[in-house]
Amino acid sequence: MTRARLLLLSPTLAMIGFFLLLPVALMAVYSFLSPGTYGGVEWLLSFDAYIQFFFERDFLTDELVFHTSYLSIYFRSFVQALAATVICLLIGFPTAYFIATRPPATRSAWVLLVTVPYWVNLLIRTVSMLFVLRDEGPLNGALAAAGIVDAPLRIAYTDFAVALGLVYSYLPFMVLPIYAAIERFDFSLMEAACDLYAGRWTILRRIILPTVKPGVVAGCLLVFIPSLGAYIAPDLLGGGKNLMIGNLVALQFQGSRNWPFGAAAAVLLLSAVLVALTVLARRRALSAAGN
Repeated sequence: MTRARLLLLSPTLAMIGFFLLLPVALMAVYSFLSPGTYGGVEWLLSFDAYIQFFFERDFLTDELVFHTSYLSIYFRSFVQALAATVICLLIGFPTAYFIATRPPATRSAWVLLVTVPYWVNLLIRTVSMLFVLRDEGPLNGALAAAGIVDAPLRIAYTDFAVALGLVYSYLPFMVLPIYAAIERFDFSLMEAACDLYAGRWTILRRIILPTVKPGVVAGCLLVFIPSLGAYIAPDLLGGGKNLMIGNLVALQFQGSRNWPFGAAAAVLLLSAVLVALTVLARRRALSAAGN
């Protein structure tokens, strides 16, 4: 039986090993090498990439001085990802609840409406959003025609535009897990709570949210983690003014040709995400054991 399972799993394990584990391992190895003159790496062990991330050398004394330039990029990325996650949750939870409470015959149609726009390539959708948000775009045109604004709102190439792009890119990742959790919810519990004179907010806070919490957590993770490393939305909608982690990594490989530093920046992000997920998993396991 074990041999049969291994044979069945071997294609999946091979794909994961070749297309996931091997690139991550190469990235980790490259982060400890020296940069090549015109890109690539030289196979000389070096910790300069990690030193460069946290320190810079004083040009007079050649001493290492701690700086926060790259940490500020990580902090900005964290704030943008967190904002996108919160907005997606505020929009996605009511949307998922609405779909889950429709008649079974129409639920598939509502889910299709959520996913159809995302059949189009992400790059095309982001460029289209840029055309909508720019000063001469239809959004400012409609606001001006309605007399709401006298001058165009400068939305494009701002952090707000980046947040909108992240929400637009990853909103279905929030809706679908929550919808799946609510669909399995026993709505007779709500009826029982109403019989006991519980209010709507009490029912939401004490009954619905604890029951569908796994779907909410899954949706938040599926939005937050990709938003941290997003590249297209910050590059196009932000105009490259304020770098995020994805732009920083891409710049090292495409512009600066400093592959070890780009790999180190990616490894630091991956390590932070893995540590956070491990802590979250342990807390959930302890909570489940306590119950």
